[in-house]
Amino acid sequence: ILDAAEELFGERGFSATSLRAVIAAAEVNLAAVHYHFGSKEGLLRAVIHRKLDPLNQQRLALLDQYEAEAKGGSPPLRKLIEAFFAPMIRASEDPECGAGLMKLMGRVLSEPDFFLGKVAPALFQEVRLRFQGALEKALPKLPPRELFWRMMFSVGAVAHTLRFTPHVEVLSGGLCKKPDVEKTVERVVTFVEAGLKAPVTGGVR
Repeated sequence: ILDAAEELFGERGFSATSLRAVIAAAEVNLAAVHYHFGSKEGLLRAVIHRKLDPLNQQRLALLDQYEAEAKGGSPPLRKLIEAFFAPMIRASEDPECGAGLMKLMGRVLSEPDFFLGKVAPALFQEVRLRFQGALEKALPKLPPRELFWRMMFSVGAVAHTLRFTPHVEVLSGGLCKKPDVEKTVERVVTFVEAGLKAPVTGGVR
């Protein structure tokens, strides 16, 4: 059921995918969907959690590692950025799940009301609080409101990177070639680090 739902939600989006289409693709009856997931919303929530929970666990494990290495101090900002973004970038290149993950997240983010209102709070609560605290410690002079805006811009830049890196050669007119995943991680971390460390202008204050 989850495999069928993931494929259909990724292709059609949440609103355009009916439970009838899911049960037909999964070759089960409607009662099975209601028994395991309760509703179409519950099914989508389960599909998203199945994809993103492992990434969040990787993020938290990396954060734990870097905080332990800092021995009570603040890990380098670059390490915090890597811990947050690298698991998603690496997963996008995974031959087994990368394409499906990117397709699903692209569709989900095109219908943000459900995702942001009903899935994201529970899915990202622990990750958000842990990284917010770590970043505030690493950037003590950056106001919390400004930190939020810069992280939002950073997430958008990484989402764009994941979506368009496979097409970078065409977009650049042949100037750039598709890099390997670790070079992409390095470029993203360098870009985000510069943005987070940029001076706060008077207008922003």
